[in-house]
Amino acid sequence: MSPTTKGTAMSIQIEAFGETNLVEVTLSGKLEHEDYERFVPQVDALIRDRGRLRMLVVLEDFHGWTAGALWDDTKFAWHHFSDLERLAIVGEKTWHKGMAVFCKPFTKAQVRYFEPEEMAEARAWATASE
Repeated sequence: MSPTTKGTAMSIQIEAFGETNLVEVTLSGKLEHEDYERFVPQVDALIRDRGRLRMLVVLEDFHGWTAGALWDDTKFAWHHFSDLERLAIVGEKTWHKGMAVFCKPFTKAQVRYFEPEEMAEARAWATASE
């Protein structure tokens, strides 16, 4: 499964790996409400099929959210509070690192930030058994 959501300002790419619970999400541009209308059903289906997910989120030229998308993101986090086991965030800007701290109250998942050159470590941490 490798669906891609493309809008004028945002790109969301979701890649699920075989039958595992690892899902890699690449975000670029600025999230809008319409992006969540496509993204959320895809993630919901993966959770139904695979159970709790381990998610690797890669931020590439990511510029944040519109107000509507920020609300959608908050609703998504609330609805999926217990559905993620691990959340690895790979970013390229200082505020991306802050997202890892900001996310923690909105999920039961273990959350950790990685620099782009640490992609292999991020993937290994996301898939590691404890």
